[in-house]
Order: sequence, then C-alpha cells, then structure tokens
Amino acid sequence: MRLNPFDTSRIDVGTTGGGGGMGKAGGVGCGTIIIAALGYFVFGLDPMQTAATVEGMQQGQVQSAPQNEDEQAICSSNDYARETCNALTSLNATWERAFQEQGYGDQFRQPGLRFATAQRFQTGCGTGSVGMGPFYCPADQRIYIDVNFYDQLAQMSGNRGDFARYYVVAHEYGHHVQTITGISDQIRSAQQQNPRQANQLQVLMELQADCYAGVWAGKNRNLIEPGDIEEGMQAAAAIGDDRLTGGRVSSENFTHGTSQQRSDALRLGLRGDDRACDNITNIR
Repeated sequence: MRLNPFDTSRIDVGTTGGGGGMGKAGGVGCGTIIIAALGYFVFGLDPMQTAATVEGMQQGQVQSAPQNEDEQAICSSNDYARETCNALTSLNATWERAFQEQGYGDQFRQPGLRFATAQRFQTGCGTGSVGMGPFYCPADQRIYIDVNFYDQLAQMSGNRGDFARYYVVAHEYGHHVQTITGISDQIRSAQQQNPRQANQLQVLMELQADCYAGVWAGKNRNLIEPGDIEEGMQAAAAIGDDRLTGGRVSSENFTHGTSQQRSDALRLGLRGDDRACDNITNIR
C-alpha cells in the first residue's frame, strides 16, 4: 500500500521506555509472543497478564514512559516503525474526515501509539510486557505494539506484505473508534448484563474492528497495490479462532470470530462505508 510518509505533527507517538530497541524483543522469545497472541485472539485472555505470567514477574521493574521523546527518531528507527507511523498518520486523517462527514466531528479524538520497548511497562489498563502482541487500551486510548509481532504474523499468515501489518494497526484503531463512539461501553454493559453471551458479544466487537480496518483501506483504495487485499484476507484468516485452535474450541468460546467471519468483515469494510460496520453490533 502506497502510504504517504508519516507526519509527526499529526500523530501522538512514543515508546514505553526502558531503553530497548524496537527491532528486538528485549529478551522475550517468540514463544511468549505466540502464547500471548493465542491467549488474546482465541481465549479472550488479557495479553498483558499472559505475557507477564510467561516471562515471570522477576524480570525487572515496571518502566515509566520517557518524556519529550524524539518522535521523528522513533518513527524512523526501523522499517516496521516507519510503516506503523505512516499507517497512523493515514488512519487519523481518514477517520477524522469520516467523523466530520457524518456530523460527529466533535467526537473524534486521535489515539496514541506506543511502541513496546521496556521489558515491562505501565498502561492505563495495567502492566504490559514486550512480546504480548498488539493491543488497544481504552483507558488511556493508546495502541501498544511490539513490532516483533509482525514477524510472527508473517509466519502465521504465510506472507510478509505490508498490508497485513497495516491491517493489524487498522484493527486496533477500530477499537479506538468503538471507544470514542460509545460502542465499546455499550458492549461491555451488555456483557455484564448477559454473562453467558459475553464471548459472542466480544466476537461482534472484534468483527466490527475488522470491518473498520477494511473501511480505512476502502476509503484509500487509490493507494492499494496489487496483492494487498489478498494479504489482508490471509492475515484475517490466520488469526481466526478456528484456525488458531485447529477447531478444538467450540464457537461458544470464540472471542474474535472464525477465519471466514474475520475475512468477511474485512471485505465488508473494504466497500468504504463505515455505517455498514455498525450493523455488525446493531448498537450505534
């Protein structure tokens, strides 16, 4: 996907501190990434808790995010960071415009982006750890990404194209859209009122985020290159609940949807109409 270069004046980006590089997992092995990703994508486990459990609490102090970081240097530190910052710049512009077009311009707020560099770090949702995979924290409205996950995604999906990585960022951004529109709160309330339906409601949340990821791409179709859509579909299918578990988990325990559901949701969003995604939850 031919995205324009990032613009640090239009994004909120930083690291989680600790002095670690963004091209290394800081001592966390791929096994932790796999376990944390599986725990999150399949069983709905908090990836922060999963990674912390796997690595053990003895691996150092929780780091605080440094102040006054050089955003240009962060986004230029490696290819994955540059791609992610490019995507965030585009996502902000696309969704701000979409909110304005629908008369909700005053609702729009940009999310923050934090690259996981500290072994363990504090977020608004609790303690995080490198190696857990990407996640969005609604409490501080930030997307957290350990770029090493992209290599793991390539192994799971079978491709190393950039659109698969953009899909991951756009999916987490979709959760931000759900937060600022109130959809996330309504789903959480429904889960509390109907605990037996909690997993099914979570699936709807994830499918809608997939759909929103597709909306972003659909609204920037002029930037899509041959093969991009296929890359996105492969990535969505690779992290379907049924694919990750080999069908060993029943649909009642799914938390993100099947490979087919996730691919279909992404495809629906590619039409470029975010209102179609609203029908997935039937809330907004």
